[in-house]
Amino acid sequence: MKTFEELGVCESIRKAIEELGFVQPMPVQEAVIPFLLENQNDVIALAQTGTGKTAAFGIPLLERIDTSRRETQALVLSPTRELCLQIADDLRDFAKYMDGIHVEAVYGGAAIEPQMRALKKGVEIIVATPGRLVDLMHRGFAHLEQVTNIVLDEADEMLNMGFSDSINEIFESLSEEHHTLMFSATMSKEVECVAKKYLHDYQEIVVGSRNEGAENVNHIYYMVNAKDKYLALKRIVDYYPRIFAIIFCRTKIETQEIADKLIKDGYNAESLHGDLSQQQRDLTMQKFRNHLTQLLVATDVAARGLDVDDLTHVINFGLPDDIENYTHRSGRTGRAGKKGTSISIVHSREKFKIRNIEKEIGKEFVKAEIPSAEEICKKQLYKVMDQIVKTDVDDEEIAPFMQDINRYFEYIDKEELIKKIVSLEFGKFLAYYAEAPEIEAVVPDKKEKKPQSDKQKLQNKAQKGYRRLFINLGKRDGFYPGELMQTLNRFVGGRQEVGHIDLLDTISYFEVPEKDAKKVMIQLTGIRHKGRTVRCNDADEGGKPSEGRSAKSASKPKHQKKDDWRSLMHSEEARSKGKKKSSKELRGDEPDFSEEGWAMRKPRKKKNK
Repeated sequence: MKTFEELGVCESIRKAIEELGFVQPMPVQEAVIPFLLENQNDVIALAQTGTGKTAAFGIPLLERIDTSRRETQALVLSPTRELCLQIADDLRDFAKYMDGIHVEAVYGGAAIEPQMRALKKGVEIIVATPGRLVDLMHRGFAHLEQVTNIVLDEADEMLNMGFSDSINEIFESLSEEHHTLMFSATMSKEVECVAKKYLHDYQEIVVGSRNEGAENVNHIYYMVNAKDKYLALKRIVDYYPRIFAIIFCRTKIETQEIADKLIKDGYNAESLHGDLSQQQRDLTMQKFRNHLTQLLVATDVAARGLDVDDLTHVINFGLPDDIENYTHRSGRTGRAGKKGTSISIVHSREKFKIRNIEKEIGKEFVKAEIPSAEEICKKQLYKVMDQIVKTDVDDEEIAPFMQDINRYFEYIDKEELIKKIVSLEFGKFLAYYAEAPEIEAVVPDKKEKKPQSDKQKLQNKAQKGYRRLFINLGKRDGFYPGELMQTLNRFVGGRQEVGHIDLLDTISYFEVPEKDAKKVMIQLTGIRHKGRTVRCNDADEGGKPSEGRSAKSASKPKHQKKDDWRSLMHSEEARSKGKKKSSKELRGDEPDFSEEGWAMRKPRKKKNK
């Protein structure tokens, strides 16, 4: 193992990082720092989060700054405000003994005026989220013409979050004489596209293997019925008395619900999602970083860039659809050489996701049994006993009270006193698990089902009591189960019950109770989703593509049957306006698909030739 001096790091930076506790470089630092100090090539570095990437690009970046010029020479882009602030703080710490280097963090969700004033004074390094930087460029406060080095940290996450247009605009503002460094946990197709477009003669540096999970993370999954997922979560948390974890949920609604349940049941938990104000998010993050909160329940977007020391577990309350998101989740633990555990609570229909993730990260999941009440109580009891034994006693501080204490406990023997102390600390677990709800075992299928092909999904039938609906949105539109649920809750209202969901590339099918089917079709048809007009039909009555049609034609379903559009036209919404739609309106090329009122087009009759 080399030292930072052997890597070529200057004395002033070595002095600062030694004060921070950096003794020996981590693998990514050992691979990247000397290359960047000796070469001017563009670089793509693939390494997991928590492996020391900030120092890997930050130290060479600082050494390349010409302190005689008070102009922006380096730019670091990050996906989130939290990561942006963290990188800026780290760079300031590394440059503690370097004169003339000013680092400024600019990000959304905060007042723009202080950031404008700071940039006006002049800064050598800007650390920014793409959206806010573009805003400052348009206002004339961020000048990138003299930038010679640009870093994209967690490039894959930035692209997943939809910053492609902003990144393109930023690159177009740079001079031709600049060098680009991309740091990413995974090498996705989007990252490869950006690399081909903006990097020249680049060197790829891989620490570990492409797209692998963190090396020090164990992967465990528990198989339960969907209705028992929260009960399973409680047992898992109780089984690890010293757990310090992030619990990932798929949607903002689910995140808040799980956090509320945990708090109600006496756990030290907080929620983190996009519906919280920036002030609330900052306070929640601060409490979690300071270990004042034990369990953080979060969505993927909210927790991106969250760097917390000593995270023992990551719990996936719902597996993500994108394997890259799982890699990012699990990478939150097992950092800086420490061990971590990624736990997934899955139901039988998600087992194929486990297999897909195993193939991608090159590691096997361990299937575990839900801890029994007896196992949990033993764990908690040992924790209480350990706390009692290891408690430090200040004899001088307690001495004035010892006479009263001895007199009070004079007639209680040692064994009885120990029982009382343990019961006081341990009683709630004994009381809960004495009558804890049973978690039913999942009945294994005789033969493990393989993931369905698109053709099989087209041929599926609705379960009894449900109607199968078609919608002209699919995976390519970013339309996953969480997005579907949010859309239904927003436009249909309330908590819409949903059965099985089949996602294809350009279309999707989902089941709703028969009594709700008509309402759901009416409310979804005509809304806009990412610039597209939505159509929602009955899958068995005109919404199902015929066998042999291409995916392209499948995304454009036939008009609803005559009876369908007539019944919809005479719906209460249409009647409330006091008149039917005219035939001209029905035949128009641009029907009214607004949310306030809509009309279906009447199919034109073909003329006999």
